[in-house]
Amino acid sequence: MSGDAAHADAMLALLRADQGPPPLVVLDGRVPHGVIPPYVLVYFASADPEDAESRSLAGDSQRHRTRAYAHCVGANAEAARIVADRVRSAWLDVIPTVDGRVCWPIRREEGVQAERDETAGAAAIDLVEVYRLESVPAD
Repeated sequence: MSGDAAHADAMLALLRADQGPPPLVVLDGRVPHGVIPPYVLVYFASADPEDAESRSLAGDSQRHRTRAYAHCVGANAEAARIVADRVRSAWLDVIPTVDGRVCWPIRREEGVQAERDETAGAAAIDLVEVYRLESVPAD
C-alpha cells in the first residue's frame, strides 16, 4: 500500500473508532446522496517534502507528509463545532500505526472560518480543520 493510502487509512481508522454516542459519521472524499449532517468529510493531500532532514545519505526522499482536510459539517454552528471537537480528540497528538513507517504525532495546522452551505437544499455549516501526519520508513 502506498504512503498516501496507508496514511489516509490510518487517519480514517482513528475517526471511525469514535462510536459516540452517536457514532461519528466519517466520509472519505464524497457525500453520498441522502446523508444529512452531522458528519465529517475528509480529503487528503500528500507530499514528499524536500527538507534536508527528509533525505537519506543516498539523496532519496524519506519523509512522507499527508494533510487531512476535515470538513466538519453540522446543521448549525454548534453542531459543526461538536464534530470538529470529535475530530480533534481523534487526531491531535495521536501517533497512528502505519505498517513499515515511523510516525510523528498528528498535528493541527489550521482551521478555516465556518461557512454556510445551502447547495444541497437545507442549510449546513462547514467548518474546515487541517491536520498533518508525517512519517519516515522504519529501519
